[in-house]
Amino acid sequence: MKLKSILILFLFISVGVFAQEFKTPVDYLSYIGNEQENIAKSTWKYTKAVAHSKSARRIDNTRKQLLKSIESATTKIKGVKEGYKGDVEFRNQTLDYLSFVEKNIKEEYDKIIDMQEVSEQSYDLMEAYIMTMELVNEKLDAEQEKVTLAQSQFALKYNITLTGETSELGKKMEKSNEVFKYRTVLYLMFFKTNITDSFLSQAIEKKDLVAIEQNKNALIQYANEGLEKLKEIKPYSNDSSLITATKKALEFYKKQGENHIQTVTNFYMFNDKFESAKKSMESKKKSDITKEEVDNYNKMVKEVNNQINNYNKENTSNFNNKSVVVTNWNTTAEKFITKHVPND
Repeated sequence: MKLKSILILFLFISVGVFAQEFKTPVDYLSYIGNEQENIAKSTWKYTKAVAHSKSARRIDNTRKQLLKSIESATTKIKGVKEGYKGDVEFRNQTLDYLSFVEKNIKEEYDKIIDMQEVSEQSYDLMEAYIMTMELVNEKLDAEQEKVTLAQSQFALKYNITLTGETSELGKKMEKSNEVFKYRTVLYLMFFKTNITDSFLSQAIEKKDLVAIEQNKNALIQYANEGLEKLKEIKPYSNDSSLITATKKALEFYKKQGENHIQTVTNFYMFNDKFESAKKSMESKKKSDITKEEVDNYNKMVKEVNNQINNYNKENTSNFNNKSVVVTNWNTTAEKFITKHVPND
């Protein structure tokens, strides 16, 4: 079952309120600040699209709009060739930042999409995918810090007092980043058991008893580890829905490993025993088969039929319960994002 993964490139931009004239240093800061604000608005639209839209086309369209905003801002700021009376340090730092962001959104985005396409093949690939996204965000944050520092140095040089308050848009972006990070922690706990269960199912289909045992033990181990980690996670803004959904999933996988899989292996082992007895009977002449062997074989036939019926019933029940657990986690995660990521 496909699990939802989310890609976000956060650009944290604090936008101050400045005068409109361009003959003063304040006016200069205002000019660049207005371009930053336009990018921040486009970034917020992209963030909202990822959080609240299921349309890949809409998400990609908002990404393209973000790139257009960056390109437009770059062109306008490049036009201020002399900066403020020949002081171009803040201008150049801003242009470096915009170039870095544009390159990452174009190039790193494609790499991340490629990683996303294979991320659900294993826990390591999923973890690498998420870590790559986080690394990109960290690089963007680091570059933004350089711009903020250059802005502060410019303001200090020209005796301008900057407000230390984060803009409302900046607060929304910070909130969104916080929500996605919280979800990711719980998602990885869920995914680790979910992907191990997929490997276990493949082993069951192949009737590979060694692989079944290995994946069963891994499933129980990861479920126990996740349940322990869950004890340290507090509800997000008094919302414990995602914790509860994750706990239910981990408890299900633990129970499946401890109980259901034993039923599976017992059935396969008995079935192997039955097949051996069947081959033994078929290899003998009828005149060489004793009444005791016939009675034992008929008894095994009756028992294997009963086991097949019970096995099918339990398999169906386990599959249905698993579907409920997985659907519940995905639905809860979607509602969690919708609830906590602002949509205005």
